Amino acid sequence: MPVLEDRTDQLSEVFAALAHPVRRAMLARLGEGVATVNELAKPFDLLLPAVSKHLKVLERAGLVTRGRHAQYRPCTIDAAPIREVLAWAEGYRPLWESRLDRMEQHLARLQQQEERNA
Repeated sequence: MPVLEDRTDQLSEVFAALAHPVRRAMLARLGEGVATVNELAKPFDLLLPAVSKHLKVLERAGLVTRGRHAQYRPCTIDAAPIREVLAWAEGYRPLWESRLDRMEQHLARLQQQEERNA
Protein backbone atom coordinates (compact mmCIF):
# COMPACT_ATOMS: atom_id res chain seq x y z
CA MET A 1 0.00 0.00 0.00
CA PRO A 2 2.88 2.50 -0.21
CA VAL A 3 1.44 3.96 -3.42
CA LEU A 4 -1.78 4.93 -1.61
CA GLU A 5 0.19 6.37 1.30
CA ASP A 6 2.35 8.43 -1.08
CA ARG A 7 -0.73 9.73 -2.87
CA THR A 8 -2.49 10.48 0.43
CA ASP A 9 0.57 12.34 1.70
CA GLN A 10 0.72 14.33 -1.53
CA LEU A 11 -3.00 15.15 -1.29
CA SER A 12 -2.52 16.21 2.33
CA GLU A 13 0.25 18.59 1.28
CA VAL A 14 -1.90 20.02 -1.51
CA PHE A 15 -4.96 20.46 0.71
CA ALA A 16 -2.80 22.12 3.39
CA ALA A 17 -1.35 24.48 0.78
CA LEU A 18 -4.80 25.32 -0.59
CA ALA A 19 -6.19 25.94 2.90
CA HIS A 20 -4.79 29.47 3.10
CA PRO A 21 -6.45 32.29 1.11
CA VAL A 22 -3.12 34.01 0.38
CA ARG A 23 -1.76 30.85 -1.23
CA ARG A 24 -4.95 30.38 -3.25
CA ALA A 25 -4.65 33.98 -4.43
CA MET A 26 -1.02 33.39 -5.39
CA LEU A 27 -2.03 30.34 -7.41
CA ALA A 28 -4.78 32.35 -9.10
CA ARG A 29 -2.20 34.97 -10.07
CA LEU A 30 0.18 32.30 -11.36
CA GLY A 31 -2.69 30.89 -13.39
CA GLU A 32 -2.40 34.09 -15.45
CA GLY A 33 1.29 33.50 -16.11
CA VAL A 34 4.80 33.58 -14.68
CA ALA A 35 5.41 36.01 -11.80
CA THR A 36 8.24 37.07 -9.54
CA VAL A 37 8.08 36.90 -5.76
CA ASN A 38 7.67 40.69 -5.67
CA GLU A 39 4.77 40.51 -8.14
CA LEU A 40 3.11 37.82 -6.03
CA ALA A 41 3.63 39.86 -2.85
CA LYS A 42 2.24 43.09 -4.29
CA PRO A 43 -1.50 42.58 -3.51
CA PHE A 44 -0.82 41.56 0.10
CA ASP A 45 0.21 43.49 3.18
CA LEU A 46 2.97 40.96 3.90
CA LEU A 47 6.71 41.18 4.28
CA LEU A 48 8.76 39.25 1.73
CA PRO A 49 9.82 36.58 4.26
CA ALA A 50 6.13 35.76 4.86
CA VAL A 51 5.50 35.61 1.12
CA SER A 52 8.52 33.35 0.76
CA LYS A 53 7.12 31.00 3.44
CA HIS A 54 3.83 30.77 1.57
CA LEU A 55 5.71 29.98 -1.63
CA LYS A 56 7.69 27.25 0.11
CA VAL A 57 4.43 25.61 1.21
CA LEU A 58 3.18 25.77 -2.39
CA GLU A 59 6.49 24.37 -3.66
CA ARG A 60 6.47 21.51 -1.13
CA ALA A 61 2.98 20.60 -2.34
CA GLY A 62 4.26 20.63 -5.93
CA LEU A 63 1.93 23.47 -6.93
CA VAL A 64 4.66 26.00 -7.74
CA THR A 65 8.11 25.81 -9.23
CA ARG A 66 10.72 28.53 -9.07
CA GLY A 67 13.29 29.01 -11.75
CA ARG A 68 16.53 30.88 -11.65
CA HIS A 69 17.74 33.35 -14.24
CA ALA A 70 20.51 35.39 -12.62
CA GLN A 71 18.71 37.26 -9.81
CA TYR A 72 15.33 36.81 -11.45
CA ARG A 73 13.39 33.96 -9.75
CA PRO A 74 10.29 33.36 -11.87
CA CYS A 75 7.48 31.35 -10.27
CA THR A 76 5.17 29.15 -12.31
CA ILE A 77 2.15 27.06 -11.44
CA ASP A 78 2.16 23.29 -11.82
CA ALA A 79 -1.40 22.04 -12.28
CA ALA A 80 -0.59 18.33 -11.82
CA PRO A 81 -1.37 18.31 -8.07
CA ILE A 82 -4.68 20.08 -8.76
CA ARG A 83 -5.55 17.31 -11.21
CA GLU A 84 -4.83 14.81 -8.41
CA VAL A 85 -7.27 16.65 -6.13
CA LEU A 86 -9.84 16.67 -8.91
CA ALA A 87 -9.39 12.93 -9.48
CA TRP A 88 -9.82 12.31 -5.75
CA ALA A 89 -12.94 14.49 -5.56
CA GLU A 90 -14.42 12.83 -8.68
CA GLY A 91 -14.69 9.62 -6.69
CA TYR A 92 -17.34 11.31 -4.57
CA ARG A 93 -19.41 12.58 -7.51
CA PRO A 94 -21.86 9.62 -7.52
CA LEU A 95 -22.51 10.08 -3.80
CA TRP A 96 -23.29 13.79 -4.13
CA GLU A 97 -25.33 13.35 -7.29
CA SER A 98 -27.41 10.71 -5.53
CA ARG A 99 -27.95 12.96 -2.52
CA LEU A 100 -28.87 15.92 -4.68
CA ASP A 101 -31.30 13.78 -6.69
CA ARG A 102 -32.98 12.63 -3.46
CA MET A 103 -33.19 16.20 -2.22
CA GLU A 104 -34.73 17.30 -5.53
CA GLN A 105 -37.33 14.53 -5.26
CA HIS A 106 -38.09 15.48 -1.66
CA LEU A 107 -38.54 19.16 -2.58
CA ALA A 108 -40.81 18.20 -5.49
CA ARG A 109 -42.99 16.16 -3.08
CA LEU A 110 -43.16 19.08 -0.65
CA GLN A 111 -44.14 21.44 -3.45
CA GLN A 112 -46.89 19.06 -4.60
CA GLN A 113 -48.22 18.85 -1.03
CA GLU A 114 -48.28 22.63 -0.73
CA GLU A 115 -50.11 22.94 -4.06
CA ARG A 116 -52.74 20.41 -2.89
CA ASN A 117 -53.18 22.16 0.44
CA ALA A 118 -53.52 25.61 -1.14
